[in-house]
Amino acid sequence: MKAVGYKKSLPIEDQDALIDFETAKPEPKGRDIRVAVKAISANPVDYKVRKRAAPPEGETKILGYDAAGVVDAVGPDVTLFKPGDEVFYAGSILRQGTNSEFHLVDERIVGNKPKSLSFAQAAALPLTSITAWELLFDRLGAVPGKSVDPRTLLITGGAGGVGSILIQLARRLTGLTVLATATRPESQKWCLDLGAHAVIDHGRPMKEQIESLRLPPVALVASLTFTDQHYKAIAEFMAPQGRFGLIDDPPEFAMSTFKGKAISVHWESMFTRSSFQTPDMIAQHHLLNDVSDLIDKGVLRTTLDQTFGTINAANLKRAHALLESGKSRGKIVLEGWQVFTAS
Repeated sequence: MKAVGYKKSLPIEDQDALIDFETAKPEPKGRDIRVAVKAISANPVDYKVRKRAAPPEGETKILGYDAAGVVDAVGPDVTLFKPGDEVFYAGSILRQGTNSEFHLVDERIVGNKPKSLSFAQAAALPLTSITAWELLFDRLGAVPGKSVDPRTLLITGGAGGVGSILIQLARRLTGLTVLATATRPESQKWCLDLGAHAVIDHGRPMKEQIESLRLPPVALVASLTFTDQHYKAIAEFMAPQGRFGLIDDPPEFAMSTFKGKAISVHWESMFTRSSFQTPDMIAQHHLLNDVSDLIDKGVLRTTLDQTFGTINAANLKRAHALLESGKSRGKIVLEGWQVFTAS
């Protein structure tokens, strides 16, 4: 089968940062299903792993987590899917990735693809939907239901992949006031179009901007990017006994900043359940099915922003470069395979 991977951790400008190659088609065992991958999307975790995790000498690591495709074969213990089913999912960080024609994934972290979406549109959703859902409901404890919630949720980096789905979930499924941050006018419009009640510029002091809006107290915060640059300022205006959630890897982060207000700090990693085979691992199967239903009912929409052509090393390098620049909006998707000469 065709695949895209890397042998060494190299800058994305390097010719061999990502390479096209061929490898054996994997065989499903246990609860694994084998998916014929139709579309994938790129996420910041892709380039972070590429930069930090060089594969063993002589091996080629395949990146990629988001995928949409068709079940091609199933392991002997599979009960949730059968060949021919259309699915979408975000894979496991401990296994080979989705940048391959065929991919093995545990059925417990796979959902039924939304019927109303193309494979490309569906591939934009899994990783960010799981992250946003778990962060909002499992970590920050937001209450689903449209009853009025007298609190504001601040989402920093609202125009990114996770922010784009988190805005929708919070606005459509809770009674929270949703406040997003974005710096560029087009990104601010993107957040408003997705449902944010208001948008502020995180490149300027946030406290004054929030006070001028006269919103309910900022009791919940989803810090999605550059946490180290913003958390101290956020602690100053957060409501006492609030909840601060983060998904990035701040080089500097002092939790004692939140002690005086008894603000709790919550980490979200959507790979936790699959990495540790937690007893509630199947929650991600149910979560993705819920997202699929909400998409098909018109409650949520895909966060696909750009398509970068077929799945190959050259196009994935373009996607990695844009993600590393910090200027991407929504999700970048690649779809389909083309003939190439293996290196």
